[in-house]
Amino acid sequence: MPAEKTGQTEKKPPTVGMTGAIVAALYDRLAKEPLAPGLYLVSTPIGNLGDISPRALSILARASDVYCEDTRHSRKLFAAYGIERRLHAYHDHSDGRDRLRIIERLQAGGAIALISDAGTPLISDPGFKLVRDTLDAGVQVFPIPGPAAAIAALTMSGVPASRFLFAGFPPPKSAAREETFRELASVPAALIFYEAANRLQQTLADMAQPFTGRDVAIAREITKLHEELRWGRFPEFAAEDFTAFARGEAVIIVGPPVAAAALEDEEIAGRLAVALKVMSVKDAADTVASALGVKRKRVYDMATEMKDRECRE
Repeated sequence: MPAEKTGQTEKKPPTVGMTGAIVAALYDRLAKEPLAPGLYLVSTPIGNLGDISPRALSILARASDVYCEDTRHSRKLFAAYGIERRLHAYHDHSDGRDRLRIIERLQAGGAIALISDAGTPLISDPGFKLVRDTLDAGVQVFPIPGPAAAIAALTMSGVPASRFLFAGFPPPKSAAREETFRELASVPAALIFYEAANRLQQTLADMAQPFTGRDVAIAREITKLHEELRWGRFPEFAAEDFTAFARGEAVIIVGPPVAAAALEDEEIAGRLAVALKVMSVKDAADTVASALGVKRKRVYDMATEMKDRECRE
């Protein structure tokens, strides 16, 4: 049956060629506009080179100087889009003299772009001191939004994203990690961590007790060919084998504490039973109370009763 005529011109869906032409036209228009003086924080892809925006590309092409963590790494992005620029290094080891040279260029009217190896600058990357000094010098800072591994992992994790805390990389030493996790366990929000592959297994083991009963997800290779997400619940999740996450960095998403009012005694007792196998009554009560956002006295009384019952039996 022929399609009903509506009297309107049929709109054809955009083809790849049409879309490419639109993007190219947008880039060309942006590239012809003068770039205002200031420091531009340009987000770059975390894996898939197609995730960079026309605006970001036009700024990288027009900036008077481009600073990046690793010039060899960033050249791959510039080569992919045919942008020929001299790149300057700005990384964790850059000092006040490096920042002073950049500030002087900015005060002279320069438009300087700052990028990280991947993602949004300053998110677990160098740049904070430069931005602060730029603002102190009265020079404008322009954020150019784009990819960020923390946000990408949160949105794909299945964890409630209405409130979250980005906690960056945990401390490298186990004792310091455990203390950090205990402090964060009572935060009423999802928690986002970055972690190196070689420390991932031990970090998850250190998370098991402070975050017992909470949902957890791990994402790796986001936007890349071997993108992967695994999820579960602590403490069982920490016992799984993560040797497949043997390269690069992973993003760990810990779900928010369960609402205290919704917790039944049986649920608290179940988590206490796990904690009491490896911890004292005091430590188990502290850990479970912090993780669940429950009053410590309620949990401590239950833990004492459970331990007394165990001794009688």
